[in-house]
Amino acid sequence: MEKLEGKVAIVTGGAMGNGLGIVKVFLRHQAQVVILDYSEELNQTLDSLHQEYPNQVIEGYVVDIRDREKVQSICCKVYEKYGHIDILVNNAGVARLETFENMSDEVRDFHFDINIKGTWNVTKAVVPYMKKNSSSSIVNLSSVTGPMVADSGEVAYATTKAALIGFTKGLAMELVNDHIRVNAIMPGYIHTPMVDGIAKDTNASNPKEVIDGIAMGIPMKRLGTIEELGELAAFLASEESSYITGQGIVIDGGSTLPETMSVGV
Repeated sequence: MEKLEGKVAIVTGGAMGNGLGIVKVFLRHQAQVVILDYSEELNQTLDSLHQEYPNQVIEGYVVDIRDREKVQSICCKVYEKYGHIDILVNNAGVARLETFENMSDEVRDFHFDINIKGTWNVTKAVVPYMKKNSSSSIVNLSSVTGPMVADSGEVAYATTKAALIGFTKGLAMELVNDHIRVNAIMPGYIHTPMVDGIAKDTNASNPKEVIDGIAMGIPMKRLGTIEELGELAAFLASEESSYITGQGIVIDGGSTLPETMSVGV
């Protein structure tokens, strides 16, 4: 029996990037997956997933997680359809690089409204259904950026990702007696469209060289894959991690280990 068999999982931002990696791994482990995503790519992603996993239950809803009432309505539909919601992965998030002094309030609020308030909205909609279960798991996508490290231009993003660690710990304490575990994943560089976008934002003539340069600064000399992150999410979502709650788990190829920029001799 696969470790997520019979479980119903909601994954936000599952149409691409880390979210898509999580969705694919969950499907491999026999979960029934519902994607919430604002991207126009959702339908294309669903078509591809249905071809790749023809015998699996996979569906999606186009929704802006800033819309609290719409989120609540969709989560209610999911519960009514399947009779239970066992796993929530709060993956949806945004990152736009801009210095603190140059960042507009609109871009600041864009980060806060999606990365923090959006996560809050979906979690609040799902928790009442999870309380009906004997065991449930919430996995929040934080980052090493904010809680551990930061680069110039990441103030808004780093603030939101650090906030998600506090959210994870506070919620874990409140829900522990309801048999709901709450943990966070703190990725370093995973090769996603967001990372490709950051590379392009540097205005380098060859964005691939930017990514290769990032890889050289990581002890493992490579970026992580979305499937590797997905396997960590599956572990935290399953009973294999039944004694883990309120934790932030780093997956970064060792990028936060070196004391200096030089990692070789």
